[in-house]
Amino acid sequence: MTRMYRNLDDDGVSMMTEYLSITSLLVFMFVIMMFVVNAGLIEGPADTLKYHSYVDIGNGVSVRMVDLYTIAPGDGTIRTQFDLPDTVAGEEYEVILGGFEESQYITVTDGSIMAEVAISGIGASRGVTGRTTGSGYNMISYNSSGV
Repeated sequence: MTRMYRNLDDDGVSMMTEYLSITSLLVFMFVIMMFVVNAGLIEGPADTLKYHSYVDIGNGVSVRMVDLYTIAPGDGTIRTQFDLPDTVAGEEYEVILGGFEESQYITVTDGSIMAEVAISGIGASRGVTGRTTGSGYNMISYNSSGV
């Protein structure tokens, strides 16, 4: 009877070690790529979209204010109601009229992205103050007495 002897070597262990090291390296690279892709391809364009949308919203509010001032009576009060988008890129925002040191700017912000738009035409002659959000209807009121 002939006996067969098996040569025990480390081929199985080295293959398993190679598999685990390559797999762990690929998983690490995949995790790094997820963060890079999120920052570069998703957050950057979303921030650009929000900024330009905020500028458009600020310009729209400015035009509505100038239009209301144009048709305002010499003695009395006039009001108008308008609607703004509820959210921009899925986030709520705030519209601030006036601002620091009576500067006549419209600031639209969500806390991280901010756009400032000058109040066209009436900014130097009329005081403008107020604050609103995109949810619901908004109102602009003009009183000739300045109250």
